[in-house]
Amino acid sequence: MLNMNNIGKVFQTELIETHALRGLDLQVNDGEFVAVTGPSGSGKTTFLNIAGLLESASSGQYYLDGEEVSMLTDRERSLLRNEKIGFIFQGFNLIPDLNLFDNVDVPLRYRGFNAAERKRRIEHALERVGLSARMAHLPAQLSGGQQQRVAIARALAGSPRFLLADEPTGNLDSLMARQVMALLEEINDDGTTIVMVTHDHELAARAQRNIHIVDGQVCDLAMMANQQPTAAQA
Repeated sequence: MLNMNNIGKVFQTELIETHALRGLDLQVNDGEFVAVTGPSGSGKTTFLNIAGLLESASSGQYYLDGEEVSMLTDRERSLLRNEKIGFIFQGFNLIPDLNLFDNVDVPLRYRGFNAAERKRRIEHALERVGLSARMAHLPAQLSGGQQQRVAIARALAGSPRFLLADEPTGNLDSLMARQVMALLEEINDDGTTIVMVTHDHELAARAQRNIHIVDGQVCDLAMMANQQPTAAQA
């Protein structure tokens, strides 16, 4: 599903050059649930933006569902992103003046679905996250956990092959976080590939595989642990 080879990302100004990613290699198989962890500033967000085709890599190759994306035009990247990728953000990113139905509808309009198809997808997505009875409510009338479920429904309505979640439980209490994680696990069980960036090690442990990024590179946690000096060596 996702194959990154020697990915580099450099942010450059007149005074400084910052290497956000350095030779990052990562493969995520179809149907996997992968958690990405790492300290602040390690390159997790940059990785996620490149994976979601929101940014381009400075170097390396990125294959998404078998297609090499570095040579695509902006329009081609937008089409690929809209067709195959769903996004879930920490801040929900719901439009406060629109009810749940219309919030889920917004990205579908960009896909060009007709009204009947959009209605079918919206109702199915909201039912899947347990909010079909509240589709006329505004976001402010919901709890944080419910708002995040709306954000998940919005992503699911487009039937993405690949779901990117950026700290999806970061604004939730522990109970709501576990409920959202359980929902993501159900979505993954149905065949959707998920990559989730998180600082919550308890939730990361529930993913099928953990990736740790440090200084813009994927690190093997087991190898790092073996390289730590023991008390006797210290």
